[in-house]
Amino acid sequence: MRPVHSALFCRLLPAPFSLALRSLVLVLLCITPRCQAVQAENVTVLEGGTAQISCRLQNYDGSIVVIQNPRRQTLFFNGTRALKDDRFQMVLFTPRLVRITLTNVSVSDEGGYFCQLYTDSTHHQVATLSVLVPPETPTVEVKQEAVEGGEVELTCVSPRSKPAATLRWIRNGREIPGVVSQQDNGKTFSVSSTIRIPVERKDNGAALSCEAFHPALGGQKRVRHYRLDVYFAPTVRIIPPSGILREGDSLILTCSITGNPLPRSIQWSKINDTLPERAEISGPTFQISRLSQTHNGTYLCQAQNNYGRAADHYTLLVYDNVSLITTVPSTPKTTQPITSHPVTPTLLTPNFTQDVEDPGAVVETHSAVPYAVIGGVLALLVFTVICVLIVTIWCSVRQKGSYLTHEASGLDEHGEVQEAFLNGNDASQGKKEYLL
Repeated sequence: MRPVHSALFCRLLPAPFSLALRSLVLVLLCITPRCQAVQAENVTVLEGGTAQISCRLQNYDGSIVVIQNPRRQTLFFNGTRALKDDRFQMVLFTPRLVRITLTNVSVSDEGGYFCQLYTDSTHHQVATLSVLVPPETPTVEVKQEAVEGGEVELTCVSPRSKPAATLRWIRNGREIPGVVSQQDNGKTFSVSSTIRIPVERKDNGAALSCEAFHPALGGQKRVRHYRLDVYFAPTVRIIPPSGILREGDSLILTCSITGNPLPRSIQWSKINDTLPERAEISGPTFQISRLSQTHNGTYLCQAQNNYGRAADHYTLLVYDNVSLITTVPSTPKTTQPITSHPVTPTLLTPNFTQDVEDPGAVVETHSAVPYAVIGGVLALLVFTVICVLIVTIWCSVRQKGSYLTHEASGLDEHGEVQEAFLNGNDASQGKKEYLL
């Protein structure tokens, strides 16, 4: 009676039997001297790594041992190389263990490797080689440029992995759900995840990241960082000088510009006029030395990129330098009033100096006449004029009444004299008789 081969029996055992039970059955079946068996171990290795394929022998009696690749090509025949592939090396050949190594493993090497023992009948076991392909750092693809007020579509791509990698988008520590697609490339997979997000000017430079997870990374992840590049029209703002500008001062204007892309050229101009000959332009800086009132006007700074145009203006008003002359009398007890020429109201900072050691010194000062003082003086003048008119009219009326009264008296006296003359009598006598 021929003994039952252990390898064949082990393949006939139901699947629920554990590995320990299988080993026990092998031991019980291999009690006879002629019983021989071979065992193989499955191997998992990363692409590019080194795989060790082992065949364990039991009760080996010197029979022929053959190792074949998944294409059933013989690699080794009793320890002798049969296939000219230097990546395979026989590292151990003993009555109990046969081991070979495969370096620089690729996915094409994946499959079952046969450990065969030739006795009265053939015993063989298959060692399955599995190759893991970890993903490289994913890439980010932009379908179209991001413009202020629109949407941007970003796609994270992991072109090759085995098994398929898992991708996710992260922004500010929060995951952004994406549309995932997967493509089978034979033994590897390509995976992509696409998101669409609205963008504004404030999103320019915002940080996003695409993370790739895979069993071959051992809990680690491959991350691709990406910064949003949002395009928008420029903004322009002229930074004016501080204080009041007078004749002889210098004007410096700075044009502050933002935009993406940043405008390369800046245009300075003067509204309804040409720029002064003394004007100096250096990029965003505009300068005029030794100002005069002929420089008054509105100046414009303009900038433009592919997404819009913007401008800002500055109105220049140059004031006179007004001198105030004061004569200080020689007598220290009396002081003559200060006389001044009319000045522009916007000169707000008086600077009056007096030399008390030299009474005859001429003092120059800049004076400011407040609007309230001017208004009060004008009101007083108007009131005075009205009062003078009222008095004049009243006096005129009084004088006219007095003249009419005196004229009436004169007419009465003249009538009496005329009557006496007509009667042929002496005026004085008639008057006396009239009295008696």
